[in-house]
Amino acid sequence: MATNDSGSDLMVRTGLPDDQKVLLTHYPREAWGTVHTIGELGRFWIERHDMFRELGGLLVAGVDHLKEGQFDAAGFARWFAPRLNHFLGDLEGHHQIEDMQYFQLFAAADGRLARGFELLEADHLLIHTLLERNSVAANRFYEDLLSGSTQVEYSRDAYAAEAGSLLKGLMRHLEDEEDLLIPLLLDQGERKFGGY
Repeated sequence: MATNDSGSDLMVRTGLPDDQKVLLTHYPREAWGTVHTIGELGRFWIERHDMFRELGGLLVAGVDHLKEGQFDAAGFARWFAPRLNHFLGDLEGHHQIEDMQYFQLFAAADGRLARGFELLEADHLLIHTLLERNSVAANRFYEDLLSGSTQVEYSRDAYAAEAGSLLKGLMRHLEDEEDLLIPLLLDQGERKFGGY
């Protein structure tokens, strides 16, 4: 379990703790894909993360468009539900695979990074809670949209707050995960972890 120092709180930290940047200093983000070639596994990881960034941002922007009158309630509900289900389901599955398979493998590959992967696992616990809260708020909002409830503005704003909180934590987590993982893959090669 990650320690409770100020660097471990997902919602306030500004990056990985300094002691977990040991490989990042040798493989800085700005050199990925230029100086250092990212292999198939690393590219897959970044593409998945980019999909979560894009879809999460799209959902938040969609609520703003609804507020601005660019959607009617029924049209928004039809647009919203499949995208939200895809986002929440894929994110939960992605984290389960990381926790059950990859993080232990990565942490064992370089013991200096073990604390970083523990930090990411702790993030997953908080993100899971945020996902559950997001889902509850989204269901209420969706039901209010379909029923034409007078509470729809309240449930819309409650969902928007939950979605904003989830997205804030998720964006920090994804960046920190990449800053830990990609340098490890570059340093040790992807074949060690099942890549090419």
